[in-house]
Amino acid sequence: MKTISPSLIKGTITAPPSKSEMIRAVAASLLASGVSEILNPSFCDDALASFGIAEAFGADITMRSDQVRVKGYGGPGEKKIGKNAVNCFESGLCIRMFTPIAGLTDEEIILEGSGSLLKRPMQIDGIMNALGAQCSTQDGFAPIRIKGKISGGEIVLDGEEGSQFLSGLLMALPLCSLDSAIKVSCPSSRPYIAMTVNTLQRFGITISHDQDMKNFFIKGAQKYRPCVFAVEGDWSGASFMLVAGAIGGSITVKGLNGESFQGDRAIIGVLGETGAEVVLREDSVSVHRKDLKPFQFDATDCPDLFPPLIALAAHCEGKSRIYGAHRLFHKESNRALALISEFAKLGAEIELHNDIMSVTGVQLKGALVNSHNDHRIVMACAVAALNGNDEVVIDRPACVFKSYPKFFEDLDSVRRTHG
Repeated sequence: MKTISPSLIKGTITAPPSKSEMIRAVAASLLASGVSEILNPSFCDDALASFGIAEAFGADITMRSDQVRVKGYGGPGEKKIGKNAVNCFESGLCIRMFTPIAGLTDEEIILEGSGSLLKRPMQIDGIMNALGAQCSTQDGFAPIRIKGKISGGEIVLDGEEGSQFLSGLLMALPLCSLDSAIKVSCPSSRPYIAMTVNTLQRFGITISHDQDMKNFFIKGAQKYRPCVFAVEGDWSGASFMLVAGAIGGSITVKGLNGESFQGDRAIIGVLGETGAEVVLREDSVSVHRKDLKPFQFDATDCPDLFPPLIALAAHCEGKSRIYGAHRLFHKESNRALALISEFAKLGAEIELHNDIMSVTGVQLKGALVNSHNDHRIVMACAVAALNGNDEVVIDRPACVFKSYPKFFEDLDSVRRTHG
């Protein structure tokens, strides 16, 4: 249990490293022949899962607090895979992104998961089989069993449910013997696709695509080059702290790149729309509390912003609307229902109609809330509690280790309890 009491927020923290960029860097390092150095590494649970997968696929990994060294061998198949069953734990990004990479070897590999990952749909076997693999799931869910090798070719992909599998294809297809073309219908999470393409460029891989990211051309027989890769600060985790400043006082978050490909940097525009004072500097963002007005925002391309935005909207005077709720149904929890359920305990007024979540600002109260074992639900409830009228107790708070292990340490460092 973790108890959060109403508090004044004042202070400075450093943004956690981006787990999304970290996992992409680990995968790219695996696919390069030689040693890559990953600076400002994340050691969150999902990143640790990616280390285990890369090692199972043949990489040698050395960890230090400020650096992770990955010795890659050009991808699976260039070195004997140590075991055919690989555990992705609860990381949706890992299982979807490493499946195409597993298809680069002719060894049979089983990608397993645990907890909530076993309930998240994995509609990827059809595409993998079209690329030349033998791939199957358990009725559309993990575990995923795959035996390659994939050879490349032309495919059509439904992108409405996210970008993780597409990112894996963009990672694996450059190493195939044939050129490939991907046509994406209903692309979503486009900033994350841009992040993948940018990561690949830094490792020497060229991907061509149109402006809307609906058509990709991938030349085959490319080679990854090892590199030194500095992981950016995570806008997803930082968004909770920036909202904490907007509703609770004042905060500065260092280590954020204002030109980042991360879609969650859109939080800056939303905070500005509410009337919060936002100060952007070269390497930091400061937010100061003001009277907050309601806002409207389409989170289809950045669904991880939904939880902090719900916490923000609950403190705005009036009704805010957030679009893109369909992106919440298959996360660590059914995040739409989890947010409605737990914020209702705090007295918030939230309505879900079709693809829109509407939130009417109120004075929040104390309560015992259920984390749903979802890191972003925990962080949203903790931040919302800062400007309530009583203590909020959160069960199973340790799930924040999935993305932001130091969340409560950072939050406690800037909390100034009233009285």
